[in-house]
Amino acid sequence: MQVTTKAIILTSLKYGDTSLITRAFTASDGLKSYLLKGVLASKKGKLKTAYFQPLTQLELVANHKNKGNLESIREAKVIYHYQTLHTDIAKSAMTQFLAEMLSNSIHEEERNQGLFDFLEASLQWLDAHNEISNFHLGFLINLTRYLGFYPDTNALDANYFDLLEGEFTNTPSLNPILTGENLNFFKTVLGTNFDAIHTIKMTKTNRQELLKSIVMYFELHLQGFRKPKSLAILNEVFS
Repeated sequence: MQVTTKAIILTSLKYGDTSLITRAFTASDGLKSYLLKGVLASKKGKLKTAYFQPLTQLELVANHKNKGNLESIREAKVIYHYQTLHTDIAKSAMTQFLAEMLSNSIHEEERNQGLFDFLEASLQWLDAHNEISNFHLGFLINLTRYLGFYPDTNALDANYFDLLEGEFTNTPSLNPILTGENLNFFKTVLGTNFDAIHTIKMTKTNRQELLKSIVMYFELHLQGFRKPKSLAILNEVFS
């Protein structure tokens, strides 16, 4: 079936000498994998290698057989031209990290318009703003809303956050927990939108500890989740 859909590129891996295998989150069908035959060799073809950088926003004309195999793309065009996301050093590092987190987190081959809209708007916000050192923290916490394990905030004033149960509690647990300063930053990020998140003052250690805890939260709630290799690079850039 031929479909025309918006898509956000997650990963692209070289296949053979001239081809790519690209994973994208599409508005029409969720996660899709595509084989782009000869795209690395062709300079005049409709599909340009640059289109398939992480988190690029495209409109695709694609063939979706929906049988779990690699699909094909007939046409692609960029529908949002990033101004800074792939050229600014800090944003580029964040882009690599977020793309890896998304690739390790999203597995559903079905439409999820709410998640797609969140990704589309969030990435455009990141591209358009400069004070972004805490952006990834808010992004990941908000992402859990669409993945099904957003923190239960009924007891927000409690002294602990149980990472396994996903809830605030006043009872210490044998499960991994957040407490003290790390907990306070977690609560603050939880209640802050992107426009104000830069006002949260953290040291590099605060930021790294909170990010480590959020990544652990993903590990505990997503079967088969792999810790991103780009995490170390991101910490280096924002140190």
